[in-house]
Amino acid sequence: MSVLRKYGGRMIVAIVTIILLITIGITANDREKISFLENKIGQIITPVQSFFYKIGDSVTNRFSSIGDYVNAKEKNDILVKEIKKLEEENRNMSDVIARKDFLEKEMRLKQNSNFSMIGTRIISRDPENWFNNFLIDKGSIDGIKKDAAVIQAIELDGGIIREGLVGIVIEVGDNWSKVLPITDTGSSVSYKVIRTQDFGVVNGTIDNTMKGFVFDIEADVKKGDKIISSGMGEIFVPDIYIGEVTDVETKEEELKKEIKVKPAVNFKKINDLFVINKQ
Repeated sequence: MSVLRKYGGRMIVAIVTIILLITIGITANDREKISFLENKIGQIITPVQSFFYKIGDSVTNRFSSIGDYVNAKEKNDILVKEIKKLEEENRNMSDVIARKDFLEKEMRLKQNSNFSMIGTRIISRDPENWFNNFLIDKGSIDGIKKDAAVIQAIELDGGIIREGLVGIVIEVGDNWSKVLPITDTGSSVSYKVIRTQDFGVVNGTIDNTMKGFVFDIEADVKKGDKIISSGMGEIFVPDIYIGEVTDVETKEEELKKEIKVKPAVNFKKINDLFVINKQ
């Protein structure tokens, strides 16, 4: 075996090492020009360095992009939560503003009413007819009793706040009660005309108003008269505002005087109510 074949690999490594050491020594000097050998080595090495640099830079950029994405997603999630929170606060504020008048009436009624009242809210009603029976969120454990009057704060002429009659409790559960509104055809309320002190009875109608009659056919009842509950029959407590007379018709042949009444309560907008604590 020849010397070259036996030691050829080691000789090549030694020669390359010597060339590199010479190159390092030469490039260590402060020179304006590079040697021919340096130039050739640079031409060979530069594309390789460029290739690996680009790979490294790409990987770095990818990790950077992933980091930016994660940060952006976290910030976006925080912003989404903040937006939802602000939207909820805005809805609550809008609700308070929309209910401002009612809340003021409610507060004034609590301050001035002679009745002991239990605050409640409607939790269910017929979507096809809002003037039929509905459920409220208070029951026997809250002190609600059958035949208790249900009212809402209303404002009369001159800014006077009174109890407006909504209906009567007809069923009571532990934490719920069913209410029969005065506009239901099954409702019947004994009333008194404030101006003349005449008595009569009004019932609910299919057109969600009220219609009834005056006991005394000679009674001087007129359009615009206000009526309140009389307390007769011991079902409704007395002096709760019912509504205003919109029409009066005397029927001589039947010996009676009929009236039509517009309820004081807007049944399309009732929600928060009071139940008079029946003793």
